[in-house]
Amino acid sequence: MGELHLNPHEAEAWTRRQFLHTGVAMASAAVTVPQFLSRSAHALPMPMEGLSSISGVDEDRVLVVVQLSGGNDGLNTVVPYLDDNYYRVRPSIGIPQRDVLGVDGDMGLHPALDGVKSLYDDGLATVVQGVGYPNPNRSHFKSMDIWHTADTDGSGDGWLGRYVDSQCVGYGKGESGTAEPGGEAPKMPEPPIALGSEAPLALVGRRLSPVAFESPDMFRWRGRDVHEALGDPYDELTMRGPDEAPPGSTAEFLMRTAMDARVSSDTIREAVSRQPATRYPGTGLARQLSMVASMIGAGLKTRVYYVSHGSFDTHAGQGGTQGRHAQLLGQWGDAMRAFYTDLKAQRLDGRVLTMSFSEFGRRVGQNASNGTDHGTAAPMFLFGPMVTPGVFGEQPSLTNLDQGDLKHTLDFRSVYANLLEDWLTAPSKEVLGKQFRATKLLKTT
Repeated sequence: MGELHLNPHEAEAWTRRQFLHTGVAMASAAVTVPQFLSRSAHALPMPMEGLSSISGVDEDRVLVVVQLSGGNDGLNTVVPYLDDNYYRVRPSIGIPQRDVLGVDGDMGLHPALDGVKSLYDDGLATVVQGVGYPNPNRSHFKSMDIWHTADTDGSGDGWLGRYVDSQCVGYGKGESGTAEPGGEAPKMPEPPIALGSEAPLALVGRRLSPVAFESPDMFRWRGRDVHEALGDPYDELTMRGPDEAPPGSTAEFLMRTAMDARVSSDTIREAVSRQPATRYPGTGLARQLSMVASMIGAGLKTRVYYVSHGSFDTHAGQGGTQGRHAQLLGQWGDAMRAFYTDLKAQRLDGRVLTMSFSEFGRRVGQNASNGTDHGTAAPMFLFGPMVTPGVFGEQPSLTNLDQGDLKHTLDFRSVYANLLEDWLTAPSKEVLGKQFRATKLLKTT
């Protein structure tokens, strides 16, 4: 992202956020605009003036988030196949013992997850059991907001948006985010990237708009597609350069923003055009992860990527070893295996940690439609050479329930704290709003 030199007297009318929000910035229409401005991150560490990085932060590290949307059934994903209670309450959809892919003690994986099993066997996967939060909410939207904001009220900025804010030079020097008179404008890190039609709330901060696109072809200015007459004004705006406009003027701001968007679009589309180092399955998730691997391999400085897969909302006809749930799990596992095969071939796997989660699990017992309804606690997964491989945490009891639902044994924010502290080297208390005991899911880094 280029610097934005704004006239302080025009800051309220022409902040970059408002400029993008109005839709005037046709050049950067693929950028999703933050909608939540409520939480401050003024106490977060910042780079020293004149630098673009924070001392002690390894900017080569990348976090990829894979969201399993719709509420993945954790009990048929990580199967307690030696517990008779599991088969008692799931007579039609339970995974037979003979089909379970054993991983640790009395736990195993769904047979469709041979991709995840191979990563596990290679020491590249960690299963985190019983993850949830107090007073769970069974609404898809509310629970997802809770996971995205790391706040049980589900309000405020995204937790990864706050992390990205912490990298902004000059953040905390004024709510406008503009340069002081005679001073330099804030320097921005590369924005997080989401593969999809819109950026998730998790990436939304106060200072920097995440980038979201479904395909590289869509991540470009499309004015000429509307009318050829729009082409010349846009070319003039981006090719003249902001230095030709009066310093601090609206014209300079428009030129710089349009030019930055064009450079960003060209860079990302060129990166995504790289051929992967391995063959990926022909699924949507695999395609998203292939693009992420290409962008990382092309040297983009983005530190956070976000993809999603689903829907796992299997109220009816869920199936056991076959059916919609098995299909979704197989697509996820195969895509993850291809992703790390690609990264390893590019010698990038040691830079990339992947976290996978769903907004909640499902009820312990199956319903009358051979499916499962909205539940609570569920497993999370971490992937990469830096993870401590194995099964972590305590599997919730199948008999000591909360009105038919599992009781969580680990707060998801403890996992976030671990990733922030030990991978992204950021102070978790400042990002998450309070101190959570960081789990030890990563090797000493």
